Amino acid sequence: MYVPGTDLAAGEVGRELLRRISSGNSLEIWRLRMPPGTQLDGVPHATGTIEHLLVSSGHLTAGPADAPTDLRSGDLLAFAGDAPHIYRTGPEAADVTVVIASPIIS
Repeated sequence: MYVPGTDLAAGEVGRELLRRISSGNSLEIWRLRMPPGTQLDGVPHATGTIEHLLVSSGHLTAGPADAPTDLRSGDLLAFAGDAPHIYRTGPEAADVTVVIASPIIS
């Protein structure tokens, strides 16, 4: 699921629900900061894991290794984190919030 960032008019307040994550998951919140020209290969997580990326600044190409998405500041991407995935910057650094939602295994 890809949600593009939106712009606001000067002085406008914006409030947007970007993604609802259902219960029954263990949630991890990470801050990922990558310098320009860097690639990080994501190791597949447990079956059923979903990763959510929210780009704070910069540009990033990320998601499933076989079909990554180009993201800019304000964009959100959710993808299956239980398969190979990548995070890659071009000539610009990126600051990204990563939420990993994994099923709770009892």
